[in-house]
Amino acid sequence: MTTKITIERPGMLTTVQDYPGRTGYWQVGVPPSGPMDDLSFRLGNVALGNSEGAPGLETTMAGPALRFTEPTEVCVTGAPVTVRVDGVPVPQWRPVTVPAGGLLDVGAVTGPGLRAYVLVRGGLDIPEFLGSASTFTLGTFGGHEGRTLRDGDVLVVGEAVEGNSTPVPSEHVPALSAHWEIAVTEGPHGAPEFFTRADIDALYATEYEVHFNSDRTGVRLIGPKPKWARADGGEAGLHPSNIHDNAYSIGALDFTGDTPILLGPDGPSLGGFVCPVTVVAADRWKLGQLAPGNTIRFVPVRSEHAASRRDLGVARRAGLSLVSSSGGDGDDGVLARRDGNTDVTYRRSGDDNVLVEYGDMTLDLALRARVHALHQRLDAERPSGLLELTPGIRSLQVKVDPDVLPIPKLLGLLGEAEEVIGDSDELEVPSRQVRLPLSWDDPATREAIQRYMHGVRADAPWCPWNIEFIRRMNGLDTVADVFDTVFAADYMVLGLGDVYLGAPVATPLDPRHRLVTTKYNPARTWTPENAVGIGGAYLCIYGMEGPGGYQFVGRTTQVWNHRHPEPAGPFEDGTPWLLRFFDRISWYPVDPEELLDLRADLAAGRGGGVDITEGTFSLARHREFLSENAESIDAFQAVQSVAFAQERSRWEAGGS
Repeated sequence: MTTKITIERPGMLTTVQDYPGRTGYWQVGVPPSGPMDDLSFRLGNVALGNSEGAPGLETTMAGPALRFTEPTEVCVTGAPVTVRVDGVPVPQWRPVTVPAGGLLDVGAVTGPGLRAYVLVRGGLDIPEFLGSASTFTLGTFGGHEGRTLRDGDVLVVGEAVEGNSTPVPSEHVPALSAHWEIAVTEGPHGAPEFFTRADIDALYATEYEVHFNSDRTGVRLIGPKPKWARADGGEAGLHPSNIHDNAYSIGALDFTGDTPILLGPDGPSLGGFVCPVTVVAADRWKLGQLAPGNTIRFVPVRSEHAASRRDLGVARRAGLSLVSSSGGDGDDGVLARRDGNTDVTYRRSGDDNVLVEYGDMTLDLALRARVHALHQRLDAERPSGLLELTPGIRSLQVKVDPDVLPIPKLLGLLGEAEEVIGDSDELEVPSRQVRLPLSWDDPATREAIQRYMHGVRADAPWCPWNIEFIRRMNGLDTVADVFDTVFAADYMVLGLGDVYLGAPVATPLDPRHRLVTTKYNPARTWTPENAVGIGGAYLCIYGMEGPGGYQFVGRTTQVWNHRHPEPAGPFEDGTPWLLRFFDRISWYPVDPEELLDLRADLAAGRGGGVDITEGTFSLARHREFLSENAESIDAFQAVQSVAFAQERSRWEAGGS
């Protein structure tokens, strides 16, 4: 007989999650989601005889009350909470039976810790979205209707598994604290290239405080402002934290301007900020239990000593503590360098990622071509243990299971690939022309700026009008010149998932259309869905509501199909993302009311004002264009460079 669970009280932020979550879509901006404290979640499942990844519930600060129609074994793990079955207290970390018609009541977290987990024997029977039952609330998909649970929701328990349940051994129960030590490896962006040696020393010496404005996307920290090893990010932006966009690792310490954020399982896959250290995979469960006001000390460990994430036992945690005093790898996060026609730098990004970077820190489509060649080769070979390939502007992040494909072996494979991928200068790829509507200076973006000024920073030089800031930074005479430049440009898509869900990071093919600006510091906490912004030399369309840092120019129609898996308008069957690598985006102007009509049209499964024409892009022909127009390009960039320097001087004089 089917067992059903009725939600009589949802608790706080209670969602369905599974482990390891939604994998294989990092390159198009779909995060894995899954339990933020995966260790507590997996231990609870194993105690019930489930597979360690079976769908269960995650709750934050206060748990749910659940009514069961049939006798069901459950196990509550994670942060300490009061647990009662029909009013009778029962222990955590031990399977208990809720009788038919019985009520499981999970109370508030009594501390330390922040999140508790409710696992049921047989797991939850939840339809999968892109291969996982995990809820991604910002994207409104997965789990139960893509959202947190509400009063009256009904869940179905999966088919009961065979075998005996057993309590979690006391020595395996994770030790929670208000004062944490978290193991990290160096990289990908360390000293002396990005941070000073003193900055890195301060990072390890500081007790960071967890900010209240933290969630599953990332844990914001309060700590000292870095001194920085460089004055700015060049073409990537005005602040020294700005870089050409690359893939992130879950657990990376991301400096968005001067603000450090530990990226969580609902965090972005791609972005343009530096990350000096990354939490090792075996310690990332701790992010789920970091409560506001807790303190953190980052402990550098050697990457080869990072314990396996597969080990759920006490040896896993003991192994980390044994090496915590040994210091890091001492290589500033750089695993290797390779000289040649195109130099290659291999950067450590946790113990399970390598970030392959090509050439100098400049915007050069030839470097993106090299990334594409490596991406294609590794994707075709697919060695055992390779999990994800995520391209950036001049980089490719390679995620592996280090138990199957150790990092030293991966470096050998990457070196062999360089020997055989050949000349990428003759790149010719499919490149569609995608015309989209743009509501210039849209009211929704104006509202986001006002929210930022009221809640984050009122004196920022890009406030109260981002477009005027863009004009100043590029030495243009009028705001109308910004308008003309944006609408004249063809923006080539170099990456997807720049702030989630198929959101492109794109740059104009003609450098004379390449407006350069900086990103918000600190970042916004709210950005309207499908806002269009410029950061560094790049343009982004935000795939959904969420944080952000690009300077607004307007808003467009949807680039992610929330009606998936049914095809709709320009979206293809089975792919809810609209854009592809190397698409060329161009704009046509619409007023705000017309844009709302087009958005409604697209949401209903029609065209929504999107026009797509097939085509190709040739790197050789592009180089000919650059050569033919070199004089006027140089003149434009000279004016731009002077304006950029003047704006930076004003910024520094104002203390920003």
